Amino acid sequence: MTKAFFNIYSHDFARVAVGVPQCRVADPAANAAETIRLADQAAQNGAALIAFPELGLSAYTCDDLFHQRALLDASTTALASIVVASERIPVVMIVGLPLRVEHLLFNCAAVVAGGKILGVVPKSYLPNYGEFYEARQFNPADNATTDEVTLCGQTVPFGPNLLFQAADFPLLKFHVEICEDVWVPIPPSSFAALAGATVLINLSASNIVVGKSGYRHQLVSQQSARCLSAYLYSSAGKGESSTDLAWDGQALIYENGEMLAESERFSDESHLVFADIDLERLSRERMRATTFGDSVRRHREEVAKFRVVSFNVELPAGQTLPLRRNVERFPYVPADPRRRDERCAEVYNIQVQALVQRLSASGISKVVIGISGGLDSTHALLVCAKAMDRLGLPRKNILGVTMPGFATSERTLLQARQLMEVVGCSASEIDIRPSCLQMLEDLGHPYSSGEEHYDITFENVQAGERTSHLFRIANFENGIVIGTGDLSELALGWCTYGVGDHMSHYSVNASVPKTLITHLVRWVAETGQIGNSGTDVLLRILATDISPELVPGKADSHPEQKTESIVGPYELQDFNLYYTLRFGFTPSKVAFLAYSAWRDRESGRWPEGPHVVRNEYDLKAIKRNLGIFLHRFFKTSQFKRSCIPNAPKVGSGGSLTPRGDWRAPSDSESTVWVNDLENIPNE
Repeated sequence: MTKAFFNIYSHDFARVAVGVPQCRVADPAANAAETIRLADQAAQNGAALIAFPELGLSAYTCDDLFHQRALLDASTTALASIVVASERIPVVMIVGLPLRVEHLLFNCAAVVAGGKILGVVPKSYLPNYGEFYEARQFNPADNATTDEVTLCGQTVPFGPNLLFQAADFPLLKFHVEICEDVWVPIPPSSFAALAGATVLINLSASNIVVGKSGYRHQLVSQQSARCLSAYLYSSAGKGESSTDLAWDGQALIYENGEMLAESERFSDESHLVFADIDLERLSRERMRATTFGDSVRRHREEVAKFRVVSFNVELPAGQTLPLRRNVERFPYVPADPRRRDERCAEVYNIQVQALVQRLSASGISKVVIGISGGLDSTHALLVCAKAMDRLGLPRKNILGVTMPGFATSERTLLQARQLMEVVGCSASEIDIRPSCLQMLEDLGHPYSSGEEHYDITFENVQAGERTSHLFRIANFENGIVIGTGDLSELALGWCTYGVGDHMSHYSVNASVPKTLITHLVRWVAETGQIGNSGTDVLLRILATDISPELVPGKADSHPEQKTESIVGPYELQDFNLYYTLRFGFTPSKVAFLAYSAWRDRESGRWPEGPHVVRNEYDLKAIKRNLGIFLHRFFKTSQFKRSCIPNAPKVGSGGSLTPRGDWRAPSDSESTVWVNDLENIPNE
């Protein structure tokens, strides 16, 4: 077992912190001591950097005391003590202080690491409205006449256009702005992101009034999303003067619009928040969104003004450092019940609207669908039923056909019949065994002579016969065939090519993964979307093992063939698909994320949630199933995806249509992905 695999920095995560120290107004020495104490805690927890509030060394509410030399000198002395402490504390510290430069006073952020001041950033926009009077004491960054200062015996870069980049961890490249800078129409950090900053940091004081906390969330969320960046936000807390204002000490960490951490507000004590930022994800999002590059070109003059300050930081890379970030086991399905219901409602309506549009545009009022009594065809039928309701057409215009074959179980056949009855569609039944036997006899297949020979041909003859019937019924009835296959099956190539379940006139499930379809069917059952009478049969279908039912077994009452015993558990393969398709991560990083999501968490019990967890996946199982996924996804299945029918995209997790998210050669190799599996320990 190698420690490197189990360390977040090996997978391009960076642990960051925001500190809100209890402060004393106009007492820089005390404030520096508390800052150092929090920085030490951050380093002990494996953080690479920590941000503190605006003017944190002096306190923000000093007003005209900022023009007192004693306070300014004490603030510089306090900074010097932090520089000395940074020699032993392996974390980058970003602290706020007032600073005299060329006879002018600036509200600044100093970046300190390894016994050095890496740079000093002055505030660009000074609020001078409402309760703020900063222009009374300070100058904006544009008034500076120099781009370097001598401070604590060091000559250091000075200006709002500084980027700080870790020499040995180049994806960690950050920019600092101060409070009001993010409240303006075009924050300085916007240009910094275009210049390459992946982490944006805001040292804020920000007094609290009703509703302001929510607005801070909106600002930080939107700035991180627009800039495809992480954003760290601090604000002043206990100890700031309450002469006219109040302070809540809110700290926020966002990544690409998603909140990773928030501090307790109105705390009576100093506090820290941590988050593990996925720097590779941010980099890949920028690479993927070509308009980000267009913006770099359009604003190249602003981008060219930035200076890069390189630094070294002692990362805790030689030890086991687990991920401190919630990785959802089911990335396509929100864990929160309310959000999950919202997701199901939206996906269902996307599918229904897309089918309504296809039928309206084609002038066709009938659909033909094969009903197996299993999960996918059930959900496709539910979509068809709602589409007919929306179009004001009778559900009898849905021509449901169940086609029992050599391995159809009594359970699924009964479920298919009951489902069509409760939906109210036209229901018919075709026994495909005679026509399949004729085909097998024509081929000279051993089964036609009585041998139990269940090969791929035996399976595909049945799948092809079903699809052939559906298309001919559609011709005869002037309808279109609705495909039922889902995203997970397309990813794994689990469909019969051409004249098989691979083909249809329109495929409503093609960008919906198996794990989400499970919840969609349950949601339809629980909310009565197609009427309340079908709840029982839908729940029975949900409890049925997933199977193509193409190979006969010993039991007639239950499916004998189990799909997941061949392609791996869908709950894990959907996880692999999401991070491979959406972000292009290496297999070793996907495995690290899966391990972080599925490993036993400190309680020793597996956390309860909305999903039925059938397995507790250790790293060995994760690696084995990831190997199955990589071979099937990259090596054997693309030719099927290169010519799939039209289907609506439903989520940002991607689709596999060649007209959308995924274009790939049908004859590529899987070698580089399979080779990367060797970077994953076996246990």
